[in-house]
Amino acid sequence: MSAEEMVTHGGGCHCGRVRFEVQAPANLAVDECNCSICSKSGYLHLIVPSTRFTLIQGDDDLHCYTFNTAAAKHFFCRHCGVKSFYIPRSNPDGYSVNARCLDTDTVRSMTITPFDGRNWEANAQALAHLSQE
Repeated sequence: MSAEEMVTHGGGCHCGRVRFEVQAPANLAVDECNCSICSKSGYLHLIVPSTRFTLIQGDDDLHCYTFNTAAAKHFFCRHCGVKSFYIPRSNPDGYSVNARCLDTDTVRSMTITPFDGRNWEANAQALAHLSQE
């Protein structure tokens, strides 16, 4: 992580039942994965250590979906269906927040980098450092 000062970003699902906070720079660096689930949902990954993520409300409103190896824990709001965050297979010690689910008032800029998730096994190690302090 860069030396840029951290700010508290709020975010959540479409209906507002699920809300979270994440500590990250105001100038975000996010990854756009081309794997089947990310490309179909338009997910933009902001991966952070678990210590920088707090679920504020909605624990009972979440449903967990897993597939393939069942290592990733995809959390969807059971009311509106939005996946605003999940625990990624590449970073089981962190969270991937969908940058599209952040409140816009604290985001100064967003740099989007393509990530080749279709070739997961060959590329996953490139993300592992993102959940480290």
